Amino acid sequence: MFEIIKQPWPWYVAGPVIGLTVPALLILGNKSFGISSSLRHVCAMCLPGNISFFKYDWKKELWNMFFVLGIFFGGVIAVNFFANPGPVQVNQELIRELHQYGITDFSSLLPVDMVSWEKLLTWPGFIMMVGGGFLVGFGARYAGGCTSGHAIMGLSTLQWPSLVATVCFMIGGFVMANWILPWILML
Repeated sequence: MFEIIKQPWPWYVAGPVIGLTVPALLILGNKSFGISSSLRHVCAMCLPGNISFFKYDWKKELWNMFFVLGIFFGGVIAVNFFANPGPVQVNQELIRELHQYGITDFSSLLPVDMVSWEKLLTWPGFIMMVGGGFLVGFGARYAGGCTSGHAIMGLSTLQWPSLVATVCFMIGGFVMANWILPWILML
């Protein structure tokens, strides 16, 4: 019975399920889908200082904290009870390409040669993990939302800034994956 949950769902099932989250949130509670704003809510709850950015009624957004906790605990439940024990399936063409950069260990969900504590302590690892994390956080704040907020919620409500942001996210992802990441991996 649980085998269907353990398998990856095809895009034509998972996509509409995610897409239906938007109208459900709008219809049931006039709420907008998005995750990046949750950090602002946490800061407003925990740092009641004299910073104008954090002075708003964060209690109205408490539902967002439960949403984020649900994502976290859903991941914990999925890993502990519904994980597929089989090896991670990686496209052979991708494996050949990554071998050129010295990435050969695909025994876990993320390649061990790229993501490990030892790699974090190297310059390329530091740039990718810390620098990349900063850029994602800064970019989400600067763009007024994260990729999921703009691409799912913003586009579904026909917001022009979300279209611009989503196009820029896609271009940035293409540039990173095809030009910058190979350069970093060769360091």
